Amino acid sequence: MSNSFLDKKLAKVVSTYMSRTIGLKEHCERCLRTERWNGSVVLMVVDAAFTSIGLNYFVAVVPKVAKFKEELVDSGKVESLESLSKFPEEAAKNIWRNRRSWQAAKSIASYLHELKEREALDDRRALRLWAGNSHLENWGQDPIGSIKGVGIVTFQYLRMMGGVDTAMPDKIVRKVVEQILNEAGLDMPTQGDMELIQTIDRMSELSGYSPIEICWMTWLIQSEGNMMRMDKYRNLLDRI
Repeated sequence: MSNSFLDKKLAKVVSTYMSRTIGLKEHCERCLRTERWNGSVVLMVVDAAFTSIGLNYFVAVVPKVAKFKEELVDSGKVESLESLSKFPEEAAKNIWRNRRSWQAAKSIASYLHELKEREALDDRRALRLWAGNSHLENWGQDPIGSIKGVGIVTFQYLRMMGGVDTAMPDKIVRKVVEQILNEAGLDMPTQGDMELIQTIDRMSELSGYSPIEICWMTWLIQSEGNMMRMDKYRNLLDRI
């Protein structure tokens, strides 16, 4: 078969998958505008740090980030990156016990606050400036990528929330991308993290869907209980 035929087949398979996630595009656009969690960069950083240990996002992470919001952000106790960087995690053990997550959140917040002060920005613009100047190729040497507890998945997640249209190379993304490639009869590299991200970029070019949409789609077509996550959490997406 010609590459052109297979490319068109891949685009069709991707479109079939994406058709199951109506409403996802708006969520992804909000993410790229740095407007998740009602625009709270503090909550975006906490979200990324809690997500970093690999627990179920909607079942384990989102409720805890929402609790952090209710008890600490809405009350004014943690209202900025600066206050998050100085926050004594012992005061929120009832919300989240993983020390590595807290240290990652505080270190990320500390760096972004320093950037904010140096460049005379607000929290949102600091995250966007960092993300816009970050590079996947040397992510491990990045000021945030080099923080203990921040792997390539967390690094990419923060870049996405900072406005970079890219994807996270986690196990669910890899599984679904490989499934799509298999259905399309295409052999494209997915083993390495960089290879997977580059393959998603290529899928984006061929299908017209952005890398961030393809990434979120892979999580939301998963079943949870007797429902697809996109259906189960459709209303929740508008709030986070």
